[in-house]
Amino acid sequence: MVDLKQYMQNLGQAARSASRIMAQADTATKNRALTQIATALQSQSAQLLAENARDVAAALAAGLDSASVDRLTLTEKTIASMAQGLLQIASLPDLIGAISDLNYRPSGIQVGRMRVPLGVIGIIYESRPNVTADAAGLCIKSGNAAILRGGSEALHSNQAIAACVYAGLRAAGLPETAVQVISTTDRAAVGELITLKEYVDVIVPRGGKSLISRISEEARIPVIKHLDGICHVYIDDQADLDKAIRICDNAKTHRYGVCNAMETLLVAQSVAASVLPPLCAIYLEKGVELRGDAAACALVPQMSRATEQDWRTEYLAALLAVRVVTGLDEAIEHINCYGSQHTDSIVTENYSKAMRFLREVDSSSVMVNASTRFADGFEYGLGAEIGISTDKIHARGPVGLEGLTSQKYIVLGSGQIRT
Repeated sequence: MVDLKQYMQNLGQAARSASRIMAQADTATKNRALTQIATALQSQSAQLLAENARDVAAALAAGLDSASVDRLTLTEKTIASMAQGLLQIASLPDLIGAISDLNYRPSGIQVGRMRVPLGVIGIIYESRPNVTADAAGLCIKSGNAAILRGGSEALHSNQAIAACVYAGLRAAGLPETAVQVISTTDRAAVGELITLKEYVDVIVPRGGKSLISRISEEARIPVIKHLDGICHVYIDDQADLDKAIRICDNAKTHRYGVCNAMETLLVAQSVAASVLPPLCAIYLEKGVELRGDAAACALVPQMSRATEQDWRTEYLAALLAVRVVTGLDEAIEHINCYGSQHTDSIVTENYSKAMRFLREVDSSSVMVNASTRFADGFEYGLGAEIGISTDKIHARGPVGLEGLTSQKYIVLGSGQIRT
């Protein structure tokens, strides 16, 4: 390959040029690209699965952990979901060019705000090849250009998906360089990407804490990120316990290696003896290792004692920390102390407690009587997500179309001058 620095410069220049075309593209053209990509993904399903099988085989041979292999693996269902996500994005309103808050000022001018693309978005991610399609779709619909850098373990899968993206862009008459998937596995490409400040407007890292920490520290470009997914479910003393068991089972065991899986279960003291034994029997049957405080261990003998570090850990595995709390106040205090401001849920039939939980838990997604697994752009009706943000400026929670745009002030006058 040519010099890496020059290669990345070329990608950046091409992306900046494409971003100007994308910002001008009309809704019908962008939607046509999305539907063509969805069609290509479905028609090339066998090829995608074959390329993914190469990546999975290499990952297993290299001893990659089970959570990473799970994130890497594509199935017919996940390919169909990728295509459906693109079609859902196409069906969403086009935000670009929308004018809001237009008001007359005493001078006679009208002042409002117009929604515009961010420009060029660099996305760095590990394992999950479906991110290639999701990110491409969101960037296309929001009028941005994208430079995507997937993990080396998913190289063949990502290149196969990229081929479908390029085909869809061509079919719609848009530049293929609107979405570029970095083809080198050289780790230095990441360092180059996060310093291309003359070409790239924002970086979105998706992956493990070490990757996101590194990018946050070294990037010379604004970063949209979350570091951990330490998600909680609190079973209140006024919960429907059957409902609580279903929710908590799903929140932990639906998938282990995802950022919106529950990592700590909090249970009100007055219902712990009723709900913990049957719920933990389900976990144990599914092979979940349980670590609890003294009160939880007393109710479930198979549970080992949790350490202070357990409350601060995102396991991404069949491990669960369990704590018995006195009530809502202590649950909220625990979440705000140990949580990562990602997603937290309460199970309760008490409206006032539910509203308190929504107001006082300082997380990007807060839920009542629902599994934390719903913290997802597709489930939120965003079509897909480019990532989860636990920051409080610009974008927070699942980042969909709106999170990939900004607003500029516009002024409409009729000859006014300032005196």
